[in-house]
Amino acid sequence: MTSAAKLAIYNFGLFVASYDSPAVEGFRLREPANFSAAECAEGFIGRSGYEGEPGPESWGTQVFPRFINGSGFEWAPSSLSLWADLESLMAFSYSGVHADALKHAKNWQVEKQWPALVLWWSEGRPDWAEAVERFEYLHDHGPGPRAFHFKDPYGYHGERISIDRTRVRELAALNAERHKHLMAHVLSMKV
Repeated sequence: MTSAAKLAIYNFGLFVASYDSPAVEGFRLREPANFSAAECAEGFIGRSGYEGEPGPESWGTQVFPRFINGSGFEWAPSSLSLWADLESLMAFSYSGVHADALKHAKNWQVEKQWPALVLWWSEGRPDWAEAVERFEYLHDHGPGPRAFHFKDPYGYHGERISIDRTRVRELAALNAERHKHLMAHVLSMKV
């Protein structure tokens, strides 16, 4: 990997009801804690914001994969961010505040007929259109150097790689120390 390479991640889902409905309250309440946890996690580089909302600048015009068609929604939960490496992203994704959200996601989101996320190596800042294109590519063609996921990761030069699970655990422990107050807040939620 070159020093310019960063790991990009895009994820997408569809809610079971509108964003402001009681059925999605658990997601809505956890969202700020998840963003805060990501932003102070080891290896986090940056994330796109959303047009017209306070926070980080949007990385282009937000678009959605074709899987939104026919859903009745014009907007869907999705995120786009950059990380230093696979281990940093995995440590954040599958522990702490975000792991709690994943555990409850089935309550807020419809069952996916598409990938949960797509990963790729980027030398610059990706935009929403590129993210959606890679997401759909992963769905249509399966994992490869252009678009992959944690179960079948690829390196910057297109080679298959393994994730260093020991480093993931070490980073998760470091993040847990940083996120104690956020996790206490999330665990106090009843939804």
